[in-house]
Amino acid sequence: MANKMRDIEIEKIVLNCGGIGDKLEKSIKLLEMITKRKIRKNRSTKRIPAFGISPKKESGCKVTIREKEKITELLKRFFAALDNQITKKQVTENQVSFGIHEYIEIPGLEYNRDVGILGFEISVIFKRKGKRTGLKKIKKGRVPKKQNVHPDEIKAYLKDKFGVEVKI
Repeated sequence: MANKMRDIEIEKIVLNCGGIGDKLEKSIKLLEMITKRKIRKNRSTKRIPAFGISPKKESGCKVTIREKEKITELLKRFFAALDNQITKKQVTENQVSFGIHEYIEIPGLEYNRDVGILGFEISVIFKRKGKRTGLKKIKKGRVPKKQNVHPDEIKAYLKDKFGVEVKI
């Protein structure tokens, strides 16, 4: 009999896209088109003159999705855009991160003239049951290292649920 507390699940996915000025507005339209949600803008903390970035200037946008049905529907489409293959380097402890170079590769999305050709990054965060004990404010507990999700478990989960192959 397997321990239910050892089962892993997807906690959330975070989609983000960078850019300043006109590209930022296009990035916001892209993420709204994909998720149909309100998008949050990120502000930079560093000065990078080569990219025209200065402190407290808007330099990117992101959206977090926590609903299980929406997550599985979006991930199936994202992995289909990557031919159901990711590399070993993209899988780390507790998460998988990958990027899509052009949004028109995603099934079900068509070219939008207002957006142009853009790409974005996706981070999929995994968890085990009991993670909340380390996050809550009152009676906060300590979450041991063994509660982290190992990359091999993530690879097996992705293969079972989404049919994703992890290349070397």
